[in-house]
Amino acid sequence: MTWKSEAGEASLKLKTARTLKWNTVDKLASQVLYGVVGVVLANVLSQEDFGLVGALLVFQAFAIIFADSGFGAALLRDKNPTEEDYSTVFWFNLSVSVAIYLVLLACGPLIARIFQDDVRLIPLSRVMFLTFVLNALAIVQTNRLMKRMDVRMLAISNVVAQIAGGGLGIGLALGGYGAWALVWQSVTIAGIKTAILWATGRWLPVCWIKIESLRKIWRIGLSVFSSSMLNTVFLNVYSFVIGSAYSMRSLGVYSQADKWSKMGSASLSQVLTASFVPLLSKFQDNGDDFKRYVRKINRFTAFAVFPALLGLAAIGSPLFHTLFGQKWDDAILLFQLLCVRGVFVVLISLYGNYMLSKGYGKRLFIIEVVKDSTIALAIIATIWTWSVELLVVGQLVASIVTWLVVMVMAGRSIGYGERAMIGDLLPFAAASIAMAGITLAIGIMEMPPLVALISSMAGGGLAYLLLMYVFRIPELREASAYLLGRFRKKTHK
Repeated sequence: MTWKSEAGEASLKLKTARTLKWNTVDKLASQVLYGVVGVVLANVLSQEDFGLVGALLVFQAFAIIFADSGFGAALLRDKNPTEEDYSTVFWFNLSVSVAIYLVLLACGPLIARIFQDDVRLIPLSRVMFLTFVLNALAIVQTNRLMKRMDVRMLAISNVVAQIAGGGLGIGLALGGYGAWALVWQSVTIAGIKTAILWATGRWLPVCWIKIESLRKIWRIGLSVFSSSMLNTVFLNVYSFVIGSAYSMRSLGVYSQADKWSKMGSASLSQVLTASFVPLLSKFQDNGDDFKRYVRKINRFTAFAVFPALLGLAAIGSPLFHTLFGQKWDDAILLFQLLCVRGVFVVLISLYGNYMLSKGYGKRLFIIEVVKDSTIALAIIATIWTWSVELLVVGQLVASIVTWLVVMVMAGRSIGYGERAMIGDLLPFAAASIAMAGITLAIGIMEMPPLVALISSMAGGGLAYLLLMYVFRIPELREASAYLLGRFRKKTHK
């Protein structure tokens, strides 16, 4: 390796580390703020209030997919998108999002009819659905920053928006506005984030929709759009089933469990995607370097994901009792099951990104067919029990089966076998299971909830780090070296 290539790799490592750092800061700060606000709202608002907004989120999820149409991922996948490409995506996404909003506006009474004729959903939907229009305005600004691996302003905009939206939501909740507090919180967050990115992005569209750009991006985005659509269908089918067949209260309980579990799994998945997909796209034509970075990413992902999500599941009971008292006890088991499921969701998403970065976007659709088929079978097998808990167990089993299938597909697509992938995961999975056992043992001791929470987190965290140290896991050294500033000094030598 020449001096120039060594310097280039060191620079790329530093840029990747900075991107990872700011993505982590973004998600950590946003989730802390979201969590603090969520705790207040969960203690003030009723299960039914959360159920009403949960019903609207089912439809909003589809609207977001249509508004993006897979173009955001296509821009990240493209090595050198042009200004015409960015402008085309901007105008297309904005046009589609406005059209969908108008359609959903007219469908308000139908939405209410689906969810047990609850007419409260009609005015709520008219405001809530503004969020995906506001988010569509920020897609290109966001992707330009991610493409340059310069995500500092994304972190700042998210944090500022969370503070403003959370403050408004708490004020409205304390004022007795019920579900409207959640609706206006979402709209405010989307609006402020978009405004900051436009004010600081220094980018304006240079043209209207270019057919050539649309065709090029659509070829890449079509597979992403198709897989995202199927994914959204089956991610939201549980909310749809529970809200339409059970009750708004049951949907509220499930929504809370799902929301708090996704604060871990979704955040980790977003951090990894934003940090590593732009990196992998640089090596898509170099098989050896691609596989080398895939192995590093596999191991780092396992190093972070397994302890985070299994640990979160283990502290479920003292966490909920500390934050909510006994109010949301019905959500604890659901939360724990969804956290464990989150491990496999993150891995499935990561493997899909490997194939996307390598140019196998069409295989994402196959992944979704496999995943959605297993979920459909799980629903059929458990819905007759009329138990929300068994519905969620079905989700977990379906995710494990899907992970196994997708791992084989990804391994063969990138020339990195499933045995090697499992070998990357095993040390971290084993250490995390041991950590979770210690955490659970501490959490069930007779002590106040807050003391149990702090003790179990500290005990479990120390146990995991000790295992990493004893077995000399290199990811621990690399992470600690960067946090202590050694990584940066080394790259400048």
